[in-house]
Amino acid sequence: MATNRLTFDLDVLRSFVLGLELGSFACAADRIGRSTSAVSAQLKKLEEQVGEPLVRKAGRGLQPTPAGEIMLSYARRLLALNDEAASAVRGADLSGGVRIGIQEDFGESILPQVLGLFTRAHPRVEVRARIARNAELIEGIRSGELDLALAWDGGQQLPHSASLGHWPLCWIGTERSEEEKTPGNPLPLALFEAPCLMRSIALTALDNANRPWRIAFSSPSLSGIWAAVGADLGVTVRIRATVPGHLRVLEHLPPLPPIELRLHQSDAEPADAVRRLAAILQQSLHELAQNAGA
Repeated sequence: MATNRLTFDLDVLRSFVLGLELGSFACAADRIGRSTSAVSAQLKKLEEQVGEPLVRKAGRGLQPTPAGEIMLSYARRLLALNDEAASAVRGADLSGGVRIGIQEDFGESILPQVLGLFTRAHPRVEVRARIARNAELIEGIRSGELDLALAWDGGQQLPHSASLGHWPLCWIGTERSEEEKTPGNPLPLALFEAPCLMRSIALTALDNANRPWRIAFSSPSLSGIWAAVGADLGVTVRIRATVPGHLRVLEHLPPLPPIELRLHQSDAEPADAVRRLAAILQQSLHELAQNAGA
């Protein structure tokens, strides 16, 4: 006996996701080039299919209902699969190579996802990925050794560069990191070796707050920093979006400014494979920021 199955319209799901991400279906309508009434009708159709409200007002913005949270999660996955399929069909004949450099902060959080999506869609393109610190990434772009580089903004003037937003920084420690609550004690720090943008930001924030500090551990690698913080040798500063699950954000230390992330290209008109990898990278970063509230 045949059963009635719900079949969701991907255009409707795209409007639903965009409206919640922007906090307004009027903004979503403007972004996709449709009228507000048309997008509202899409939402009404989706709620009728589901059989209950998916969105509620929250101050001047919008929030998903419990059913809306479930739908939002599935909608993002459905849209991502749709976009991956479209990319694979359109770019099946892409070939050549792409050389990308990426900050260690994103090496575990999004690089496997980005490379997986790209290589499934474009199996004939060879990708060479390098995880490195800012100075090496910038030099790679300037020398032409890299096609793309994801790096923190340190005031470098590069001609083909786009901002990917400002990312909140935070102090990170363990459940045992009690010294940060005792202002009279020098705060033990686990930081990258100088020069390092986040090291400079951390020390400036502590100095401005007249908070004594000491370098308890320094390392050239992020894995070394995480190991030291996990062993309670000191606290560190990184972006909130990629804090490891076994560590925690420390809220009682001096406030930190956000840091800007930029995507650099070596050429003004990159090859199609480079453009496609850049698009996948930006989408993955957007999802990471949304999930982390960055």
